[in-house]
Amino acid sequence: MDLEIDGNAALVTASSSGLGKASAAALAENGANVVVNGRDEDRLEAAADEIRDTATGDVVAVQADLTEKDDIKRLVERTVEEFGGLDHLVTSAGGPPSGPFLETTDEDWYEAFDLLVMGVVRLVRESEPYLREGEGTIVNITSRSVKEAIDQLVLSNSVRMSVIGLEKTLSKELAPDVRANAVLPGAHETARVEELIEQSMDRGEYDSYEEGLADWSDGNPMERIGDPQELGDTVAFLSSPRSSYINGVAVPVDGGSGASNL
Repeated sequence: MDLEIDGNAALVTASSSGLGKASAAALAENGANVVVNGRDEDRLEAAADEIRDTATGDVVAVQADLTEKDDIKRLVERTVEEFGGLDHLVTSAGGPPSGPFLETTDEDWYEAFDLLVMGVVRLVRESEPYLREGEGTIVNITSRSVKEAIDQLVLSNSVRMSVIGLEKTLSKELAPDVRANAVLPGAHETARVEELIEQSMDRGEYDSYEEGLADWSDGNPMERIGDPQELGDTVAFLSSPRSSYINGVAVPVDGGSGASNL
């Protein structure tokens, strides 16, 4: 299916690895010109090179820290300078530290809010004038934790819900010029999940990577966890005119593992 985004300009944050990288790759494969972003310059350049292998659009790497206001402003400005505008904003960010409520400090809460919420606020604020010039889109990558609290993830469970409230508000305030949606990923076989399984193997919890992967897949109706590209393809679809009447929704991409009815 032609997503009709050939030549569009996209900015995907936290895209040097994981689901952000998969989303950038999907957009670039479908012809969009994409700015990828990360804090570690070496890892960012390596990711950009990998995305270029399958891209039909241009791929530009821009180092920036999403907790720094000046970096966010520069990131958006660089995207517009490179591609002459900005059509699609995809926000992603690394997860906050795990742990129970009683072990989290005020500093932990403020840091999580600054990264997960204020990063999105500032990105949208800087991008909005450019997104309005065309049929702009915003896709926020959050987590299934906004529907079902996950043990030991009090910061993610709590703070990410603010992004969903923002996304729903933007879907009304910026329409019809700009559509805003979110995706709620469950477990996907990212480098982070691979690392967690390998750490568990080192602790003797699993005898093999396959055993660990099967444990992560336990209870999923699809009997597996996701391929990051499946999430990326969903993001690319939501960014395209093919989803032109989808606005203000939060789409679980979890193989049906969630127990929530909505």
